[in-house]
Amino acid sequence: MRTFYLLAAIFLAALNLRPVITSVAPLLQTIQANTGMSGVAASLLTTLPVLCMGVFAVVATPIRDRIGLERTIFLALTLVTAATALRGLIGSETLLILTAVVAGIGISLAGPLLSGFIKKYFPNHPGIVSVYSASMTVGAAMASGLSIPVYARTGNNLPLTLACWAVLGVLALLIWAGLIRKRNENGLPASRSRLPIRSKRAWMLTFFFGLMASMFYSLTAWISPIAQSLGYSKTNAALLLTVFTLIQIPVSVIVPSLVARYGKRRLFLILCSTCELIGILLLLSGLPLSVAVVCLGLGAGGLFPLALMLPIVETDSAEEAGSWSAMSQCGGYVIGAAGPFAIGLLHDAYNSFLPAFLMMLAVILVMIGIQWRIGDKVRPGLSLQTAGSR
Repeated sequence: MRTFYLLAAIFLAALNLRPVITSVAPLLQTIQANTGMSGVAASLLTTLPVLCMGVFAVVATPIRDRIGLERTIFLALTLVTAATALRGLIGSETLLILTAVVAGIGISLAGPLLSGFIKKYFPNHPGIVSVYSASMTVGAAMASGLSIPVYARTGNNLPLTLACWAVLGVLALLIWAGLIRKRNENGLPASRSRLPIRSKRAWMLTFFFGLMASMFYSLTAWISPIAQSLGYSKTNAALLLTVFTLIQIPVSVIVPSLVARYGKRRLFLILCSTCELIGILLLLSGLPLSVAVVCLGLGAGGLFPLALMLPIVETDSAEEAGSWSAMSQCGGYVIGAAGPFAIGLLHDAYNSFLPAFLMMLAVILVMIGIQWRIGDKVRPGLSLQTAGSR
């Protein structure tokens, strides 16, 4: 029963880390029409949360050391829930940007510490990260796939459509309220660990995370607008984003399980990146978007859980895992935030997505080079096969 409760806590926390971002993408043109936002300004609704997820990730571990792991995650979920709910008040450009920042801060605290939570309660089962990654994907898929139907059902009420996802946050807070009483079970102060800024390997993981995040958030933010620019209806464009997101759910469960069982980390990393490479080439070819979106979803669905798993299998404790995750997500999300913004900037400058496609090709090729260097090294004393068994 305790294991089920802990898994439910991970699932519901992770479920809330993406809807505030992905609920915007299918409604991007509607938001621009209602608020008068430019393409660059609209891209900030994705860029700012991702940037905050990076900038503020470094404060996650000091706050955890002061108030405890579970309490910090509860605080993070409160920020995300409150920011999402505030979007129901006034559908103004200023409010949307402000809530994007607040939500990004909340996500920045919860993201790395959920890895530490897994390390703390499931120290020999890093494959549990699949629950974390799959839940985030489910939340992203729900928000992207249901935003248009909810918008229509509410009589084209944009603020209510964007705010309704706060219900998920309330559910998560109810579960986590039962955990915040357990700040430290042994009554001793939590051990502290510094960011691994002297570790070359930690920097490689950070750069990989950044390039992975750049691709993921660029695609999440712009797949629907790209489809609409090619003549797809708003509904079909939203459907393509949903396909991109939904296909990541089984992949985010299967890929980390395969890596945990068989190792071959480098092989799976490069295979996933190759799927993204093929997807961008298909976009350039002018073929129907559905095949390209499937390839992109396969790649993104595998890369994200592997990026979350790497700090867990490279470290010895929950505190260390949290610190490595904080560093990789801090630098990684700062790099990743540039992706959606750069696409908006390029599209405004050239009135075409072709320069953005070429930019994404370059990002993928650099990412493959870093993945080759990451290799299959695992910290002493932990084999991926043993770690992944449940």
